[in-house]
Amino acid sequence: MTIQQARKTGRQALVSSPTPELDTDCLLSHILSCDKTTLLFHREKILDESQENEFLASLEKRKTGLPIAYITGHREFFGFDFLVTQDVLIPKPDTELLVEKSLECIEEKTAQHPERILTICDMCTGSGCVGLSIFKAGIENRIFQNGRFPIVTLVDISPSALEVALKNLSHLNLSEHRSNFRFVRSNLFETVTGSFDLIVSNPPYIPGSEAKSLLNDGRAEPLIALDGDVALDGSPSGSNDGLGIMRNLVPQTLEHLSPHGTLIVESGEYNAEATRTLFINEGFLDTCIHRDLSGQLRDIQGHI
Repeated sequence: MTIQQARKTGRQALVSSPTPELDTDCLLSHILSCDKTTLLFHREKILDESQENEFLASLEKRKTGLPIAYITGHREFFGFDFLVTQDVLIPKPDTELLVEKSLECIEEKTAQHPERILTICDMCTGSGCVGLSIFKAGIENRIFQNGRFPIVTLVDISPSALEVALKNLSHLNLSEHRSNFRFVRSNLFETVTGSFDLIVSNPPYIPGSEAKSLLNDGRAEPLIALDGDVALDGSPSGSNDGLGIMRNLVPQTLEHLSPHGTLIVESGEYNAEATRTLFINEGFLDTCIHRDLSGQLRDIQGHI
């Protein structure tokens, strides 16, 4: 099978996908370790037997609705390549806004106190995409003054998710900074110690009544990373607006924010205003809502 034949086979097999050509090229690029230019200009290149078998098997997985990221085990986020498994939510482009706003916040705090080593908490870290991107982008853009790299705590209730985050630390070539990271298994802040200059979080915020139905298309993302309407003990919270977890998260941050500490969370466009109200009711100052690239209300920010 040549690349040209493989692309045709993929488009035909994935006709029910909204993006059959893109899906096919992503799978082929991963299997052949090449970019799309190679697919276009080396169409007569022949796949060997193992590559062809892997490609056909990948098509079958994609036909079930399994996302490309779970098939390849990779997802780009904030310009970095992250490892992903079905134990973690697939990093979404909208969540890059969390990293952007966090970096802006860090720049401001660093300018005010250049001698300080900042402390950051990424709550509900999943793959670690937010916390690790903040650290790596901060290094690449020289945001951290005089080598004063922050201490970053990555928190998740899922030990499997934390394993993925730890692997991504190495995958992003950050192993030399291992001492700057803590990986903590905790139900929100239950077992987290210390205070933080910045707490950032992309918690589950999908209404409970919608979370399970979202998985009917075969996307196979972990329900625990989607359903926002659970109580601290894991039972239904009684709400159905996606804010069950947020109602516990926001008050808990008050016990873990340093003086003038900042909280930034991602929420759904349908409950961003309600989340901001939670901030205000808990005494956060200068609260605001940031819009994502599509213009949707996305991130809520405030400080104490």
